[in-house]
Amino acid sequence: MFNKILIANRGEIALRVIRTCAEMGIKTVAVYSTADRDSLHVKFADEAVCIGPSNSAASYLNIPNIIAAAEITNADAIHPGYGFLSENAEFSAICAENNIKFIGADADMINKMGDKATAKATMQAAGVPLIPGSDGLLASVEEGLKIAEEIGYPVILKATAGGGGRGMRIVNEPSEFEKAWNSARQEAGAAFGNDGMYLEKFVVNPRHVEIQIVGDQYGNVSHLSERDCSIQRRHQKLVEETPSPAITPEIREAMGEAAVRGAKAIKYEGAGTVEFLLDVEGNFYFMEMNTRIQVEHPVTEQVTGFDLIREQIKVAAGEPISGKHYEPKAFSMECRINAEDPEKDFRPSPGTITTLHLPGGPGVRVDTHVYAGYTIPPNYDSMIAKLIVTAETREEVLRRMKRALNEFVIEGIKTTIPFHLKLMDNEQFKSGDFTTKFLETYSYETL
Repeated sequence: MFNKILIANRGEIALRVIRTCAEMGIKTVAVYSTADRDSLHVKFADEAVCIGPSNSAASYLNIPNIIAAAEITNADAIHPGYGFLSENAEFSAICAENNIKFIGADADMINKMGDKATAKATMQAAGVPLIPGSDGLLASVEEGLKIAEEIGYPVILKATAGGGGRGMRIVNEPSEFEKAWNSARQEAGAAFGNDGMYLEKFVVNPRHVEIQIVGDQYGNVSHLSERDCSIQRRHQKLVEETPSPAITPEIREAMGEAAVRGAKAIKYEGAGTVEFLLDVEGNFYFMEMNTRIQVEHPVTEQVTGFDLIREQIKVAAGEPISGKHYEPKAFSMECRINAEDPEKDFRPSPGTITTLHLPGGPGVRVDTHVYAGYTIPPNYDSMIAKLIVTAETREEVLRRMKRALNEFVIEGIKTTIPFHLKLMDNEQFKSGDFTTKFLETYSYETL
């Protein structure tokens, strides 16, 4: 087992890793930018090293500074959390070159799943259901038009290196294709330095359902059931829950088996998530694989009693997984609390928290790095907390979430708590009958 782990991240996920390490008897090193010197992850780690200014490129994305911090503190492993360098193949490879264990996928696994065209080909070979579309990257507008005609409109153009909804365009008819192609390539090239595009049939009104998997160094892979992430705004998840209201035991078994086959195809090591689109007929299609821990991992932990961070660390240290598949034993839901103003189109709201009261009681968990007096910097993602509630039924979860949201007091900044409160009262959401288009139908005002 490792003696000391450096956490190459910030905020609540860094604190989350530090907590599990403390319980495992492992020393921790926090790295931080000048903007994060007062963050709780810096206060609770055994050691802390400043790695640069507030700009992410000069700090949390600065590989030489992070490696140097690991070397001067004698850390023998690095946990990347999520975001930043967590799916950076170069960083994983550099860790290996410096005899520092990267707690996550190796460079080859990241490359195979990080490039969406390669991921699609890998999953196809593993027998994982795919959405009809191009066989790899498109060479031209003409090729795209031909394939779109064959599979039928609407179609969606996607950047092979994309994420967060960038480099994606829906095309409803041939006359829209060339304009969508040009704008998607331009956006992808600017955002990712790669303007490669592929094409898929656009699944109308799908649900976004993902399977949590864990693989070890010996070829074993287990899954821990599904999470439903269909409540999204501009492709950014806002609420996640398990089990999915749309999943039957038969779909869960088939989807779980498909995810395990896909992970085994790349000899996957660590915690990861295989994401699917689920259509109204119950058919599911591979969308992408995230080779890291997910923001929404706590809902899986709550219904399985399984510490995913601990398992990540154990697997990285060479221990085998149990090989068991886990079924949800309860219902759990996570609301992402962002420093945003929902009344002003979710505009970011950085600033100083003057008052903070966290909810509690049975079945309530809050993962956060903020406190009263903490100043939220404008430099990073706006998520400041995750509120997770668990109960025996979905109906109880909704009531408990509403109670906990009402207890959650944050003053000094605007947050998404009012949005979540309105969502908990929305009859369509309460019924469980919703898709990824839910927040295209409802605005904050009409919820």
